[in-house]
Amino acid sequence: MNPDWQLDFEWLRIRHYVKDTMKHKELPKLDTVLLLVGIQETGIIRTDYTKEEKQDLMHVAVCELLSQDGFFEFKGRDQDGWPHYAQSKQMKVGDYKQQEKLIIKNLIDYFQLDQTHRLN
Repeated sequence: MNPDWQLDFEWLRIRHYVKDTMKHKELPKLDTVLLLVGIQETGIIRTDYTKEEKQDLMHVAVCELLSQDGFFEFKGRDQDGWPHYAQSKQMKVGDYKQQEKLIIKNLIDYFQLDQTHRLN
């Protein structure tokens, strides 16, 4: 039996929530959910983003999510409203799969913190 079944179940639940909220036909992948969290955290809502802006939004999401474990610390916003973070401690999480698992765990926590983090 998969020891991470609860994590898998909660991650699937969030993916369904995002799919239904965004009225999409397919379940979103991790990068899509990260993009939406980045949009939520910046408050910069548009219908189109450049590739660089999408990467920046996903970076904001990862920093916000990893700040839950103290890896990053929010430093403030720049004149354009973009949040900035500084690395607080070194990550000692192993390979890519372990890092992805940590991000997914923190995404689950993020969506469960309170209703203000939920996508409207």
